[in-house]
Amino acid sequence: MLFALALDALGEPPVKVHPVVWMGHYLKWARSHWRAQTPQQQLAEGAAGWAAGAGLAAGAGWAAARAPWYVQGALLKPLLARRALFAAVAEVGAALQQENLPEARRLLGWHLVSRDTSALSAAEVAGAAIESLAENLSDSVVAPLLAYRVGGLPLAAAYRLTNTADALWGYRTPELEYAGKTAARMDDLLNLAPARLTALCALLATGGRGWRVWAQDRQNTTSPNAGHPMSVFAGALDIKLDKRGVYVLNACGREPAAADLNRALRLARVTTGLAVLILLLPGRRQR
Repeated sequence: MLFALALDALGEPPVKVHPVVWMGHYLKWARSHWRAQTPQQQLAEGAAGWAAGAGLAAGAGWAAARAPWYVQGALLKPLLARRALFAAVAEVGAALQQENLPEARRLLGWHLVSRDTSALSAAEVAGAAIESLAENLSDSVVAPLLAYRVGGLPLAAAYRLTNTADALWGYRTPELEYAGKTAARMDDLLNLAPARLTALCALLATGGRGWRVWAQDRQNTTSPNAGHPMSVFAGALDIKLDKRGVYVLNACGREPAAADLNRALRLARVTTGLAVLILLLPGRRQR
């Protein structure tokens, strides 16, 4: 795990050999072959597509599971995205610091969120970037490391396929409402522990400053997981995270500003370090 994190500091591997890019190609190919008409058929078709992809990913991980530690570390690295996440948030923050709101909106939509950013205020852009940082710290860093700690490369690869499937299929649109449901539910299931571990580590990193907001607002989001790290970040930074018409976290907090992105990144770095320390603790030995 430490070797994977060290390699992550060097950046991403080339697109042609990036396993998550391959996963995306598979998921787009599977979607292009959907033919089901009824909701029940769409549900079955989407479930089969997810199961086949997760099986292939786990099988590839299993084939490399007995490789030396440095090979496993090199293969684990593309399954997490700490450097890319932090860099994306920093870019949005830099644009806000320069008072270039159109560029900040563009960068936010390009790197971090799927919703329309064209009408967001500077505070909303800053808040959305912090929300994405907190949520993806769990999804893209802690979760694959925890999956590797529990189930090695097979589980880490299957997790990343599932998380990517949720990102591409997990929308409440007429085409994806049923077809993407299995991937979305499995992603929720696999992120139950990582989201709570991330929230715990963020609380430890701040001496418990986000505890009140976490206890009060962690269930305000539609996701059963995202509200955990996001509410801790909102409380620890004393800011209000408000996604219009969807949720509000720490309603009594102040509006986020550009400087808060640097504070959020510092918190994310310490949270990551604490999570890694916990995941490196030795497991219980069998007699």
